[in-house]
Amino acid sequence: MATESFKGTESYIATEDLMMAVNAAVTLERPLLVKGEPGTGKTMLAEEVARSLGKPLIEWHIKSTTKAAQGLYEYDAVARLRDSQLGDSKVHDISNYIVKGKLWEAFTAESQPVLLIDEIDKADIEFPNDLLRELDRMEFFVYETKEMVRATHRPIIIITSNNEKELPDAFLRRCFFHYIAFPDKETMEEIVGVHHPKIKKKLLAEALECFFELREIPGLKKRPSTSELLDWIKLLLAEDIPADALREKDTQKAIPKLYGALLKNEQDMHLFERLVFMSRRNGAS
Repeated sequence: MATESFKGTESYIATEDLMMAVNAAVTLERPLLVKGEPGTGKTMLAEEVARSLGKPLIEWHIKSTTKAAQGLYEYDAVARLRDSQLGDSKVHDISNYIVKGKLWEAFTAESQPVLLIDEIDKADIEFPNDLLRELDRMEFFVYETKEMVRATHRPIIIITSNNEKELPDAFLRRCFFHYIAFPDKETMEEIVGVHHPKIKKKLLAEALECFFELREIPGLKKRPSTSELLDWIKLLLAEDIPADALREKDTQKAIPKLYGALLKNEQDMHLFERLVFMSRRNGAS
């Protein structure tokens, strides 16, 4: 099945490796399993692949309570019982009580869709295995209506995982895998440039220097991600903070307060403040 290749978009900077991974998964007709740090653009990838290729996007966001069968369909027996008690004539057609899931929606789409199965590792360990047959054969049986639902067009499937738990080997064998490495400074410059094209080069250089130094602090509970960097830079621009101020060592000045956009818990904030204080003492001695 030929399709246009993914080359990234104006709003999404994709590395060569990532573009190759997307196009390889499409060629092999296998789900693309994407892992990486939170904030590296895993979920956004599906949105941008759909936009780039001009395809509809169907999103299935997984929770800890999500069951694989919900992706196929659910039979609403309670609603049918209620309607039968009320004497509603539609109870005689059981299909009125079949709620279609995201896989059903993807399988019966008029054109080839991009199906996002987001954060698959949040669900029960059996969740991936319970989808193996449907993802392999692109079909499933609806027992209540005795019908077989088959994919009209094989969807482009992108599955994300934050590595909260290991995925079964049988499931991994059926996927094309890609790990999105955290962007280096050059790639991050491109990403920031897309979102803040008018940022001054000196401010960008200083902000990135501070950001990557912050990520390297030993003992951080949560290292800041790309999305948090973009929030921080938005604040710097809104407050018209000069580039030189980012090297300010005085903890009484305003800059450390802006790090609330980057650090998201009190442990990391206290660690950062201690390091700034120690740096000031060492500089004074």
